[in-house]
Amino acid sequence: MLLEVITPDETLFKGNVSHVVLPGLDGSFGILKGHAPLISALSAGSVKVDQLVAENVEVGYSGKYNETHKNTESFSFDINGGVIEVKEDRVIVLAE
Repeated sequence: MLLEVITPDETLFKGNVSHVVLPGLDGSFGILKGHAPLISALSAGSVKVDQLVAENVEVGYSGKYNETHKNTESFSFDINGGVIEVKEDRVIVLAE
């Protein structure tokens, strides 16, 4: 899913992610692909992101079998509050 984090001054992040955790007014909540449409206020806190680095990487083990993995990279950044909209596998965070 596409995540965009926008402040009044700049776009902090735009990219494909597998998971994002946000600081809601009543506690943290997570968003995964296929999440129902949502609009919510955010409090000050940390946004935690699992960004997709590569999809469908095949890993072989001694030629016996292969597994498909999604490679992700995790990072976080702080916001001072804001609003989130989730719609059609697109997450837009308007952050302060």
